[in-house]
Amino acid sequence: MKKQLSLFGITVFAIYSTIAQANTTNNDQSSSTLSVASDPSFNTCMAELKPSALRSGVSSEIFDRYTRNLIPDYSVLDKLNYQPEFSTPIWDYLSGLVDDERVSTGKQKLNQYQDVLRRVSAVYGVPAEMVVAVWGVESNFGDISGKYPLLQSLGTLSCNGRRQSYFRTEFFATLRILQRGDVTESQLKGSWAGAFGHTQFMPSTYERLAVDFDGDGRRDLVSSTNDALASTANFLKSAGWQTGMPWGFEVSVPNNIDLTGQSRRNKKPLSYWVTQGLTRIDGRPLRQEPLNDATPAGLFMPAGAQGPKFLVFKNFDAIYSYNAAESYALAIAYLSDRLSGKPVIQTAWPTDDPGTSRAERREIQNNLLAKGYDIGQADGLIGDKTKQAIQKEQIKMGLPPTGRAGQVFLNAIRKNNTIQTINSPQ
Repeated sequence: MKKQLSLFGITVFAIYSTIAQANTTNNDQSSSTLSVASDPSFNTCMAELKPSALRSGVSSEIFDRYTRNLIPDYSVLDKLNYQPEFSTPIWDYLSGLVDDERVSTGKQKLNQYQDVLRRVSAVYGVPAEMVVAVWGVESNFGDISGKYPLLQSLGTLSCNGRRQSYFRTEFFATLRILQRGDVTESQLKGSWAGAFGHTQFMPSTYERLAVDFDGDGRRDLVSSTNDALASTANFLKSAGWQTGMPWGFEVSVPNNIDLTGQSRRNKKPLSYWVTQGLTRIDGRPLRQEPLNDATPAGLFMPAGAQGPKFLVFKNFDAIYSYNAAESYALAIAYLSDRLSGKPVIQTAWPTDDPGTSRAERREIQNNLLAKGYDIGQADGLIGDKTKQAIQKEQIKMGLPPTGRAGQVFLNAIRKNNTIQTINSPQ
Protein backbone atom coordinates (compact mmCIF):
# COMPACT_ATOMS: atom_id res chain seq x y z
CA MET A 1 0.00 0.00 0.00
CA LYS A 2 2.66 2.26 -0.39
CA LYS A 3 5.51 3.02 -2.12
CA GLN A 4 4.06 0.76 -0.79
CA LEU A 5 1.97 2.80 1.58
CA SER A 6 2.35 0.05 4.15
CA LEU A 7 3.24 -3.59 4.37
CA PHE A 8 -0.31 -4.19 3.27
CA GLY A 9 -0.29 -2.16 0.07
CA ILE A 10 -3.17 0.28 -0.30
CA THR A 11 -5.53 -1.09 2.31
CA VAL A 12 -5.55 2.15 4.29
CA PHE A 13 -8.21 3.52 2.02
CA ALA A 14 -9.59 0.17 0.86
CA ILE A 15 -10.54 -1.08 4.29
CA TYR A 16 -11.78 2.24 5.59
CA SER A 17 -13.94 2.79 2.52
CA THR A 18 -15.34 -0.73 2.80
CA ILE A 19 -16.68 0.21 6.22
CA ALA A 20 -17.34 3.91 5.84
CA GLN A 21 -19.11 3.60 2.50
CA ALA A 22 -21.04 0.47 3.36
CA ASN A 23 -24.38 2.24 2.98
CA THR A 24 -23.61 4.07 -0.24
CA THR A 25 -25.18 3.12 -3.54
CA ASN A 26 -23.64 0.01 -5.03
CA ASN A 27 -22.99 0.03 -8.75
CA ASP A 28 -25.34 -2.18 -10.69
CA GLN A 29 -23.42 -5.41 -11.05
CA SER A 30 -24.92 -6.09 -14.46
CA SER A 31 -23.58 -2.78 -15.83
CA SER A 32 -20.20 -2.88 -14.11
CA THR A 33 -19.40 -6.52 -14.84
CA LEU A 34 -18.91 -7.72 -18.41
CA SER A 35 -18.82 -11.29 -19.61
CA VAL A 36 -15.51 -12.61 -20.86
CA ALA A 37 -16.96 -13.02 -24.30
CA SER A 38 -18.00 -9.36 -24.48
CA ASP A 39 -14.66 -8.07 -23.20
CA PRO A 40 -11.85 -9.39 -25.38
CA SER A 41 -9.41 -6.81 -23.99
CA PHE A 42 -9.63 -8.49 -20.59
CA ASN A 43 -9.00 -11.89 -22.18
CA THR A 44 -5.98 -10.45 -23.92
CA CYS A 45 -4.66 -8.98 -20.68
CA MET A 46 -5.00 -12.30 -18.88
CA ALA A 47 -3.10 -14.05 -21.65
CA GLU A 48 -0.36 -11.44 -21.43
CA LEU A 49 -0.14 -11.87 -17.66
CA LYS A 50 0.34 -15.63 -17.79
CA PRO A 51 4.12 -15.69 -18.40
CA SER A 52 4.71 -13.31 -15.47
CA ALA A 53 2.42 -15.41 -13.28
CA LEU A 54 4.34 -18.57 -14.15
CA ARG A 55 7.65 -16.86 -13.34
CA SER A 56 6.19 -15.90 -9.94
CA GLY A 57 5.51 -19.54 -9.09
CA VAL A 58 1.92 -19.99 -10.30
CA SER A 59 1.47 -23.22 -12.22
CA SER A 60 0.04 -23.13 -15.73
CA GLU A 61 -2.82 -25.39 -14.64
CA ILE A 62 -3.78 -23.12 -11.73
CA PHE A 63 -3.59 -19.97 -13.84
CA ASP A 64 -5.79 -21.46 -16.56
CA ARG A 65 -8.28 -22.89 -14.09
CA TYR A 66 -8.92 -19.62 -12.27
CA THR A 67 -8.69 -17.18 -15.18
CA ARG A 68 -10.43 -19.09 -17.94
CA ASN A 69 -13.88 -17.82 -16.97
CA LEU A 70 -12.86 -14.80 -14.91
CA ILE A 71 -15.20 -11.85 -15.33
CA PRO A 72 -13.93 -8.30 -14.71
CA ASP A 73 -15.74 -6.02 -12.28
CA TYR A 74 -15.23 -2.44 -13.37
CA SER A 75 -17.00 -1.05 -10.33
CA VAL A 76 -13.70 -1.41 -8.45
CA LEU A 77 -12.18 1.23 -10.71
CA ASP A 78 -14.61 3.78 -9.28
CA LYS A 79 -13.31 2.94 -5.82
CA LEU A 80 -9.70 3.10 -6.95
CA ASN A 81 -10.26 6.60 -8.30
CA TYR A 82 -12.58 7.72 -5.52
CA GLN A 83 -11.57 10.91 -3.76
CA PRO A 84 -13.51 11.36 -0.49
CA GLU A 85 -15.69 14.45 -0.63
CA PHE A 86 -15.71 14.77 3.14
CA SER A 87 -12.61 14.88 5.29
CA THR A 88 -12.67 12.88 8.49
CA PRO A 89 -11.52 14.77 11.59
CA ILE A 90 -9.64 12.62 14.07
CA TRP A 91 -12.41 13.01 16.68
CA ASP A 92 -14.94 11.63 14.20
CA TYR A 93 -12.62 8.81 13.18
CA LEU A 94 -11.96 7.68 16.75
CA SER A 95 -15.51 8.11 18.01
CA GLY A 96 -16.79 5.66 15.40
CA LEU A 97 -14.00 3.10 15.75
CA VAL A 98 -13.44 3.18 19.50
CA ASP A 99 -16.83 3.43 21.17
CA ASP A 100 -18.34 1.70 24.19
CA GLU A 101 -19.98 -0.85 21.91
CA ARG A 102 -16.70 -2.00 20.39
CA VAL A 103 -14.97 -1.96 23.76
CA SER A 104 -17.70 -4.16 25.23
CA THR A 105 -17.56 -6.62 22.34
CA GLY A 106 -13.78 -6.63 22.47
CA LYS A 107 -13.81 -7.58 26.14
CA GLN A 108 -16.17 -10.42 25.32
CA LYS A 109 -13.74 -11.64 22.65
CA LEU A 110 -10.84 -11.41 25.09
CA ASN A 111 -12.73 -13.70 27.42
CA GLN A 112 -13.98 -16.03 24.69
CA TYR A 113 -10.52 -16.52 23.18
CA GLN A 114 -8.46 -16.14 26.33
CA ASP A 115 -6.73 -19.50 25.97
CA VAL A 116 -5.56 -19.00 22.39
CA LEU A 117 -4.68 -15.36 23.07
CA ARG A 118 -2.55 -16.43 26.04
CA ARG A 119 -0.63 -18.77 23.76
CA VAL A 120 -0.37 -16.16 21.02
CA SER A 121 1.09 -13.64 23.45
CA ALA A 122 3.54 -16.21 24.76
CA VAL A 123 4.80 -17.03 21.27
CA TYR A 124 4.90 -13.57 19.72
CA GLY A 125 5.18 -11.25 22.71
CA VAL A 126 2.22 -9.08 21.69
CA PRO A 127 -0.49 -8.36 24.30
CA ALA A 128 -3.87 -9.96 23.78
CA GLU A 129 -5.59 -6.58 23.95
CA MET A 130 -3.50 -5.28 21.05
CA VAL A 131 -4.28 -8.28 18.87
CA VAL A 132 -7.99 -8.02 19.61
CA ALA A 133 -7.90 -4.26 18.96
CA VAL A 134 -6.58 -4.87 15.44
CA TRP A 135 -9.31 -7.48 14.92
CA GLY A 136 -11.98 -5.06 16.09
CA VAL A 137 -10.91 -2.14 13.94
CA GLU A 138 -10.13 -4.17 10.82
CA SER A 139 -13.35 -6.18 10.56
CA ASN A 140 -15.45 -5.49 13.67
CA PHE A 141 -14.33 -8.89 14.97
CA GLY A 142 -15.05 -10.65 11.68
CA ASP A 143 -18.45 -9.09 10.99
CA ILE A 144 -17.32 -6.80 8.14
CA SER A 145 -14.59 -8.38 6.07
CA GLY A 146 -15.63 -7.47 2.54
CA LYS A 147 -17.67 -9.08 -0.21
CA TYR A 148 -15.53 -8.70 -3.32
CA PRO A 149 -14.14 -11.91 -4.88
CA LEU A 150 -10.40 -11.36 -4.78
CA LEU A 151 -9.61 -12.91 -8.15
CA GLN A 152 -12.23 -10.78 -9.85
CA SER A 153 -11.31 -7.47 -8.22
CA LEU A 154 -7.54 -7.98 -8.35
CA GLY A 155 -7.73 -9.34 -11.90
CA THR A 156 -9.65 -6.24 -12.97
CA LEU A 157 -7.19 -3.92 -11.24
CA SER A 158 -4.27 -5.82 -12.77
CA CYS A 159 -5.48 -4.87 -16.22
CA ASN A 160 -7.06 -1.45 -15.69
CA GLY A 161 -6.49 1.80 -13.86
CA ARG A 162 -3.60 3.00 -11.76
CA ARG A 163 -0.97 0.85 -10.06
CA GLN A 164 -1.45 -2.22 -12.23
CA SER A 165 2.00 -3.53 -11.31
CA TYR A 166 1.14 -3.52 -7.63
CA PHE A 167 -2.19 -5.27 -8.13
CA ARG A 168 -0.62 -7.89 -10.39
CA THR A 169 1.69 -8.81 -7.54
CA GLU A 170 -1.35 -9.31 -5.30
CA PHE A 171 -3.25 -11.16 -8.05
CA PHE A 172 -0.40 -13.64 -8.49
CA ALA A 173 -0.14 -14.06 -4.72
CA THR A 174 -3.85 -14.91 -4.61
CA LEU A 175 -3.34 -17.60 -7.24
CA ARG A 176 -0.43 -19.05 -5.25
CA ILE A 177 -2.59 -19.15 -2.11
CA LEU A 178 -5.16 -21.19 -4.03
CA GLN A 179 -2.41 -23.37 -5.42
CA ARG A 180 -1.18 -24.10 -1.91
CA GLY A 181 -4.70 -25.09 -0.86
CA ASP A 182 -4.92 -23.11 2.38
CA VAL A 183 -8.29 -21.59 1.45
CA THR A 184 -10.82 -22.03 -1.33
CA GLU A 185 -11.79 -19.57 -4.03
CA SER A 186 -15.19 -19.02 -2.41
CA GLN A 187 -13.45 -18.00 0.84
CA LEU A 188 -11.31 -15.39 -0.87
CA LYS A 189 -13.63 -12.42 -0.57
CA GLY A 190 -12.61 -9.12 0.92
CA SER A 191 -12.20 -5.43 0.23
CA TRP A 192 -12.24 -4.16 -3.34
CA ALA A 193 -8.43 -3.81 -3.16
CA GLY A 194 -7.81 -7.38 -2.01
CA ALA A 195 -7.55 -7.34 1.80
CA PHE A 196 -9.31 -10.35 3.29
CA GLY A 197 -9.91 -12.37 6.43
CA HIS A 198 -10.56 -11.46 10.06
CA THR A 199 -7.68 -9.00 10.19
CA GLN A 200 -7.57 -8.02 6.51
CA PHE A 201 -4.28 -9.30 5.15
CA MET A 202 -3.31 -8.50 1.58
CA PRO A 203 -2.45 -11.72 -0.32
CA SER A 204 1.31 -11.00 -0.46
CA THR A 205 1.32 -10.25 3.28
CA TYR A 206 -0.59 -13.47 3.87
CA GLU A 207 2.11 -15.40 2.04
CA ARG A 208 4.85 -13.87 4.18
CA LEU A 209 3.29 -13.72 7.61
CA ALA A 210 0.19 -15.89 7.97
CA VAL A 211 0.66 -18.82 10.34
CA ASP A 212 -1.10 -22.10 11.02
CA PHE A 213 -1.79 -21.76 14.73
CA ASP A 214 -4.53 -24.34 15.10
CA GLY A 215 -2.32 -27.10 13.68
CA ASP A 216 -4.64 -28.26 10.90
CA GLY A 217 -1.97 -27.87 8.22
CA ARG A 218 -3.56 -24.80 6.62
CA ARG A 219 -3.07 -21.08 7.14
CA ASP A 220 -6.70 -19.99 7.15
CA LEU A 221 -7.39 -16.38 8.11
CA VAL A 222 -11.00 -16.61 6.97
CA SER A 223 -12.55 -19.41 9.00
CA SER A 224 -9.88 -19.98 11.65
CA THR A 225 -9.93 -17.26 14.29
CA ASN A 226 -6.90 -18.87 15.92
CA ASP A 227 -4.84 -18.54 12.73
CA ALA A 228 -6.01 -14.94 12.23
CA LEU A 229 -5.12 -13.82 15.75
CA ALA A 230 -1.73 -15.47 15.68
CA SER A 231 -0.95 -14.11 12.22
CA THR A 232 -1.79 -10.60 13.41
CA ALA A 233 0.61 -10.96 16.32
CA ASN A 234 3.22 -12.34 13.94
CA PHE A 235 2.78 -9.28 11.73
CA LEU A 236 3.34 -6.89 14.64
CA LYS A 237 6.35 -8.86 15.83
CA SER A 238 7.87 -8.77 12.36
CA ALA A 239 7.23 -5.00 12.26
CA GLY A 240 9.44 -4.51 15.32
CA TRP A 241 7.08 -4.93 18.26
CA GLN A 242 9.02 -4.71 21.53
CA THR A 243 7.63 -7.10 24.13
CA GLY A 244 6.78 -5.48 27.43
CA MET A 245 7.03 -1.93 26.11
CA PRO A 246 4.05 0.46 25.79
CA TRP A 247 2.92 1.95 22.51
CA GLY A 248 2.76 5.35 24.21
CA PHE A 249 0.49 7.39 26.46
CA GLU A 250 -1.23 10.75 26.69
CA VAL A 251 0.90 13.50 28.18
CA SER A 252 0.60 16.97 29.66
CA VAL A 253 2.85 19.50 27.94
CA PRO A 254 3.85 22.83 29.51
CA ASN A 255 2.52 25.86 27.62
CA ASN A 256 5.93 27.43 27.16
CA ILE A 257 7.38 24.60 25.06
CA ASP A 258 8.06 25.22 21.36
CA LEU A 259 6.28 22.39 19.54
CA THR A 260 7.54 23.35 16.08
CA GLY A 261 8.76 20.31 14.16
CA GLN A 262 7.70 17.79 16.78
CA SER A 263 6.20 14.55 15.44
CA ARG A 264 6.15 10.86 16.15
CA ARG A 265 9.05 10.43 13.72
CA ASN A 266 11.22 13.04 15.42
CA LYS A 267 12.11 10.86 18.37
CA LYS A 268 14.31 11.99 21.22
CA PRO A 269 15.52 10.22 24.38
CA LEU A 270 12.89 10.13 27.09
CA SER A 271 15.25 12.16 29.27
CA TYR A 272 14.79 15.10 26.87
CA TRP A 273 11.04 15.13 27.42
CA VAL A 274 11.56 14.90 31.17
CA THR A 275 13.74 18.03 31.10
CA GLN A 276 11.02 19.78 29.05
CA GLY A 277 8.59 19.25 31.90
CA LEU A 278 6.29 16.70 30.29
CA THR A 279 4.35 14.34 32.55
CA ARG A 280 1.81 11.65 31.95
CA ILE A 281 -1.69 13.11 31.71
CA ASP A 282 -2.47 11.97 35.26
CA GLY A 283 0.60 13.82 36.59
CA ARG A 284 2.83 10.79 37.07
CA PRO A 285 6.43 11.01 35.84
CA LEU A 286 7.36 9.73 32.40
CA ARG A 287 10.11 7.42 33.63
CA GLN A 288 8.57 4.21 34.88
CA GLU A 289 9.61 0.66 34.14
CA PRO A 290 10.23 -0.52 31.50
CA LEU A 291 11.06 2.97 30.19
CA ASN A 292 14.43 4.57 30.86
CA ASP A 293 16.22 7.80 29.97
CA ALA A 294 17.46 6.45 26.64
CA THR A 295 14.07 5.18 25.37
CA PRO A 296 13.32 6.95 22.06
CA ALA A 297 10.00 8.83 22.14
CA GLY A 298 8.23 11.15 19.71
CA LEU A 299 5.55 13.71 20.46
CA PHE A 300 2.41 12.87 18.47
CA MET A 301 -0.22 15.60 18.12
CA PRO A 302 -3.04 14.17 15.94
CA ALA A 303 -5.13 17.36 16.18
CA GLY A 304 -2.33 19.88 16.44
CA ALA A 305 -1.00 21.80 19.39
CA GLN A 306 -4.46 22.47 20.85
CA GLY A 307 -5.57 18.83 21.07
CA PRO A 308 -4.49 15.71 22.96
CA LYS A 309 -0.79 14.91 22.82
CA PHE A 310 0.92 11.57 23.14
CA LEU A 311 4.46 10.37 23.65
CA VAL A 312 4.81 7.38 21.35
CA PHE A 313 7.48 4.69 21.17
CA LYS A 314 8.59 2.05 18.69
CA ASN A 315 5.50 -0.06 19.26
CA PHE A 316 3.36 2.74 17.85
CA ASP A 317 5.45 2.52 14.70
CA ALA A 318 4.78 -1.22 14.56
CA ILE A 319 1.04 -0.57 14.68
CA TYR A 320 1.44 2.14 12.03
CA SER A 321 3.11 -0.34 9.69
CA TYR A 322 -0.04 -2.46 9.72
CA ASN A 323 -1.89 0.31 7.91
CA ALA A 324 0.05 3.45 7.14
CA ALA A 325 -2.12 6.15 8.69
CA GLU A 326 -1.45 7.78 12.04
CA SER A 327 -5.16 8.07 12.82
CA TYR A 328 -5.51 4.34 12.21
CA ALA A 329 -2.58 3.53 14.48
CA LEU A 330 -4.02 5.71 17.23
CA ALA A 331 -7.39 3.97 16.91
CA ILE A 332 -5.74 0.57 17.37
CA ALA A 333 -3.63 1.79 20.28
CA TYR A 334 -6.55 3.56 21.96
CA LEU A 335 -8.87 0.58 21.61
CA SER A 336 -6.17 -1.62 23.10
CA ASP A 337 -5.94 0.73 26.08
CA ARG A 338 -9.70 0.70 26.55
CA LEU A 339 -9.71 -3.10 26.44
CA SER A 340 -6.99 -3.03 29.11
CA GLY A 341 -9.21 -0.92 31.37
CA LYS A 342 -7.28 2.30 30.90
CA PRO A 343 -9.21 5.59 30.90
CA VAL A 344 -10.47 7.51 27.90
CA ILE A 345 -8.41 10.30 26.34
CA GLN A 346 -8.46 13.11 28.89
CA THR A 347 -7.78 16.22 26.83
CA ALA A 348 -10.72 17.58 24.85
CA TRP A 349 -10.45 17.62 21.08
CA PRO A 350 -10.26 21.15 19.62
CA THR A 351 -13.79 21.23 18.25
CA ASP A 352 -17.22 22.47 19.25
CA ASP A 353 -18.77 19.53 17.40
CA PRO A 354 -17.40 16.26 18.86
CA GLY A 355 -17.88 12.95 17.11
CA THR A 356 -20.63 10.42 17.64
CA SER A 357 -20.58 6.74 18.53
CA ARG A 358 -22.01 4.12 16.20
CA ALA A 359 -25.12 3.91 18.37
CA GLU A 360 -25.60 7.66 18.03
CA ARG A 361 -25.04 7.45 14.30
CA ARG A 362 -27.75 4.81 14.06
CA GLU A 363 -30.00 7.21 15.91
CA ILE A 364 -29.25 9.88 13.32
CA GLN A 365 -29.91 7.44 10.49
CA ASN A 366 -33.21 6.31 11.99
CA ASN A 367 -34.26 9.94 12.15
CA LEU A 368 -33.33 10.43 8.50
CA LEU A 369 -35.20 7.28 7.51
CA ALA A 370 -38.27 8.57 9.37
CA LYS A 371 -38.04 11.73 7.27
CA GLY A 372 -38.12 9.67 4.08
CA TYR A 373 -34.47 9.70 3.05
CA ASP A 374 -33.28 6.70 1.05
CA ILE A 375 -30.06 5.91 2.93
CA GLY A 376 -30.32 2.16 3.33
CA GLN A 377 -30.40 0.62 6.78
CA ALA A 378 -29.48 2.31 10.05
CA ASP A 379 -26.15 0.56 10.52
CA GLY A 380 -24.03 3.33 12.05
CA LEU A 381 -21.82 3.47 8.96
CA ILE A 382 -21.80 6.98 7.54
CA GLY A 383 -21.56 6.74 3.77
CA ASP A 384 -22.30 9.19 0.98
CA LYS A 385 -26.09 8.82 1.10
CA THR A 386 -26.23 9.55 4.81
CA LYS A 387 -23.88 12.52 4.42
CA GLN A 388 -25.98 13.97 1.62
CA ALA A 389 -29.17 13.57 3.68
CA ILE A 390 -27.52 15.23 6.66
CA GLN A 391 -26.49 18.14 4.45
CA LYS A 392 -30.08 18.65 3.31
CA GLU A 393 -31.34 18.60 6.89
CA GLN A 394 -28.58 20.95 8.02
CA ILE A 395 -29.65 23.45 5.37
CA LYS A 396 -33.23 23.23 6.58
CA MET A 397 -32.08 23.82 10.15
CA GLY A 398 -29.86 26.74 9.24
CA LEU A 399 -26.71 24.83 10.13
CA PRO A 400 -23.51 24.75 8.04
CA PRO A 401 -24.00 21.93 5.48
CA THR A 402 -20.99 19.89 6.54
CA GLY A 403 -22.60 16.48 6.13
CA ARG A 404 -21.06 15.44 9.43
CA ALA A 405 -22.91 13.17 11.81
CA GLY A 406 -21.55 15.03 14.82
CA GLN A 407 -22.95 16.00 18.20
CA VAL A 408 -24.28 19.33 16.91
CA PHE A 409 -26.50 17.65 14.34
CA LEU A 410 -27.48 14.88 16.77
CA ASN A 411 -28.58 17.42 19.37
CA ALA A 412 -30.43 19.41 16.72
CA ILE A 413 -32.53 16.47 15.60
CA ARG A 414 -33.23 15.53 19.21
CA LYS A 415 -34.39 19.06 19.89
CA ASN A 416 -36.51 19.14 16.78
CA ASN A 417 -38.21 15.90 17.75
CA THR A 418 -38.54 12.45 16.31
CA ILE A 419 -36.60 9.33 16.99
CA GLN A 420 -34.26 9.43 19.95
CA THR A 421 -33.96 5.70 20.48
CA ILE A 422 -30.42 4.36 20.18
CA ASN A 423 -30.86 1.07 18.39
CA SER A 424 -28.76 -2.03 18.64
CA PRO A 425 -26.80 -3.09 15.53
CA GLN A 426 -28.49 -5.46 13.18
